[in-house]
Amino acid sequence: MRGGLVTIGTVAALLAAMGLTVLGLGAADNAVASFDASSWLWSTTRSELARVNGVTARVDTRMEVPGGRRHQMQVAQTDRLLILRDLNTGRVSSLDLATLQITATTPTAPGFGVSVALHEDSAFVVDAVQGIVRQLDPRALTPVGEPVRYPPGITGGTFDGAGKLWVAVPSEGTVSAVTAAELPETPGDAPPAGISPKRVETYDVAEPAHELVVSTLDEGVAVLDRTSASLVTVVGGQTQRAELSMTAPGNLPTRTSGPQVPVTVPGDRSVHVVRDSREVKRFTVPGTGARLSPAVAWAGRFYCADETTGTVYSFDAEGQLVQTVKGSGRPGPVELEVRENHLFINPPDSSTAQVVDDRNQVREVDKYANDVLGGDPPPVAPPPPPPKKPKVSKPGAPKSVTAAAGDASARVSWQAAASNGAEITRYVVEGAGQTHQVGANQRALEVTGLTNGETYTFSVHAVNAKGEGPPRRSNPVVPTAEVPDPPASVTAEARPDGTVRVSWPEADGQGNTIAKYAVTATSAGASAPAGESAKTELVVPAGQLEYGTQYAFTVTAVSDKGAGSKASPVSNTVVPFTTPKAPTELRASTVADQPGTIAVQWSPAVDNGRPVTKYVVEAAGKSVEVTDVRATVGGLGNGQNVTVKVKAVNEAGPGPEASTTARTVAEPRITVTGSSADATSVTVTFTVDAGGGRASCTAATGGKTASGSCSSLRVTGLTPGTAYTVTLTASNAAGKGTASRAQTTDPVYGVATCKNGPDGDQRTYCDRDVPGRNGNEIFEVPRQDNDRQAGWVPDGRRLRTYCKVKGEDVDAWIYNNNKQSTWWVQVEYKGKTYIPWAWLNLEGGDDLNVLPAC
Repeated sequence: MRGGLVTIGTVAALLAAMGLTVLGLGAADNAVASFDASSWLWSTTRSELARVNGVTARVDTRMEVPGGRRHQMQVAQTDRLLILRDLNTGRVSSLDLATLQITATTPTAPGFGVSVALHEDSAFVVDAVQGIVRQLDPRALTPVGEPVRYPPGITGGTFDGAGKLWVAVPSEGTVSAVTAAELPETPGDAPPAGISPKRVETYDVAEPAHELVVSTLDEGVAVLDRTSASLVTVVGGQTQRAELSMTAPGNLPTRTSGPQVPVTVPGDRSVHVVRDSREVKRFTVPGTGARLSPAVAWAGRFYCADETTGTVYSFDAEGQLVQTVKGSGRPGPVELEVRENHLFINPPDSSTAQVVDDRNQVREVDKYANDVLGGDPPPVAPPPPPPKKPKVSKPGAPKSVTAAAGDASARVSWQAAASNGAEITRYVVEGAGQTHQVGANQRALEVTGLTNGETYTFSVHAVNAKGEGPPRRSNPVVPTAEVPDPPASVTAEARPDGTVRVSWPEADGQGNTIAKYAVTATSAGASAPAGESAKTELVVPAGQLEYGTQYAFTVTAVSDKGAGSKASPVSNTVVPFTTPKAPTELRASTVADQPGTIAVQWSPAVDNGRPVTKYVVEAAGKSVEVTDVRATVGGLGNGQNVTVKVKAVNEAGPGPEASTTARTVAEPRITVTGSSADATSVTVTFTVDAGGGRASCTAATGGKTASGSCSSLRVTGLTPGTAYTVTLTASNAAGKGTASRAQTTDPVYGVATCKNGPDGDQRTYCDRDVPGRNGNEIFEVPRQDNDRQAGWVPDGRRLRTYCKVKGEDVDAWIYNNNKQSTWWVQVEYKGKTYIPWAWLNLEGGDDLNVLPAC
């Protein structure tokens, strides 16, 4: 490990505090503190934080969070501090970047609804569901003074460049700023009495119950009113409103740098740019689908990510597309953050990120460089086909529109209308001569200014980009001063079957009978009716609330006269959950080098509100448990077709299984396709079914073997003219397979050669057999023994040969090119007899090596 500041003691401290492991440092990293243009980026698949230097576009430090594999992680950072919140577990941890040590941890409720904010030495935990904004000492994560309290269901909770924390309250239509209290000198100490964070500014930015989105500015805040399609900026105590031309709901980045605020409308893939009090530009993002992350302003350009492909589009100030940053091609979140004079583009599920400098130069970052962790990430499956475009039309009518009378008021609530392919922008409530616009995520309204004793009926309709949907009317109500009291308290319990039980004590009807109770669910920035009950409890059905999102509940009591109470105190926060969904993209394959074994791999299951603690993999009666998304299962037998089942397990229990099939490696099978031979070798051609494994092959016959290719093998060193049976053997991890092939080697022939000379007796020397020595004489033994001579053959006689043997030296002199040798050749002549090689020229080049020894 390089980099002298990271010591064994540091690693031990990290492990003790959170399980973080420092994995590597750059050689130039002489000060670990993040004082230069750097940002910490989260990698989901590797459970790893990487410190990326914006100047070099390289990773110089990594830390592993073993318990965070495939968890969503919120990262808040300054030059000196890093605060992490694990959305799956709710754990918040503070890391001092000067020492790379965890200074503190604290629990929060898991899921969406709580966020952390950090600016210099000021830290806040924002509980949007409960409406509680609590300052923490980032060094110890201990509370600083009393929290700032808002109504439930707030949104925002991020710092502007001047250090103010901005919070929007949709139920009031306001936005306010909070300033931090001064920290005590010693981390963890209580501040002096009366020292607490303060709400210092509040501004009206929308009608109550409008849907609001917040983006903090260099100084101030921008609030998008999604219900009225307008943007309000608050700068220096002054508010300015810009009306927008958008017809579908828009989004804002968490933080906006510079004077221009981009509003992204995913539904029609447009970006509307606001400066001062007017919309100054509108442009369209290429591509299809509605998975756009909010556009970010940086260095005179606008950057917008398509989360379907991971592609980031760059537009100039005129809205012209000037650059395309290619992504992974896979769906997934893309984080865009401006810090330290650079734009950091981080897809948490990808191995690469990008850094954009203030000249708009883009450089790619390999987050997994230097093989710090070892091994490669799982292979990327091909992207899914693009979804079919839905039919788009006006929304349907809202469901279950109900009204409850109050004292000179009425509370109207409803269930969501069908969007019919275009996101609902708002609901319109009409009645009692009034018209109210309500945010799409609110779905409840308190109508005031009514007259007790008169009868009122209200209608509600939804609006989307295609227009207004049909209205639905409420029940008639008669406001009265005789309203019941609300329940004194409310308790919520998330249950493993996906339901949420909400209970409360019986309310005082103030002389009237309580006929029913109406329950409202509040999440971050949203409020909607959860149901009604005649009892003192309501079980919200599984799936009605979003798993993994925080909710709290209020209850109103409704009398038999239709009069409704005020809302009860807000309940505790719960996170609905149930068993995980089935894993996706399940693949099982043969393990080629292990008998009876298969390899299984899958994509993570949707956890449905609680972290997946393990996966159970079953195959042919064998079972293994793993925490990763891959496993091997052995002991299944060779050549077996097995069904593989994988299910995820969380706090609620095991979820449904995904299944596929695989086959273990089988013994090889050989199919012979042909054979051939020459005088001393046999070649056999064949195919091998390797049974899913990796096969090695041999051929053997006559005491000779050959190995190598599993398609053709040649056995050499054989005897010419001999019948052989070649045995082929293919071997793999499961065993061996064999096959055989009969093949005869080609015989070798020689030509008895004795050419008459030019003079005297030489001219007839080879014409016939004569007493004494002569050419082309054949003997029963390998020597010129008159008693053992078998005969004589004329020049040119073709003889079949068998083998060679050493014998008497013979010189053919001029009658066969002065050939002289002690080798004799066994031939077919009156049986197996011998002729000197000096008198026999072998066909095919007279190569004596083709003959084996006798």
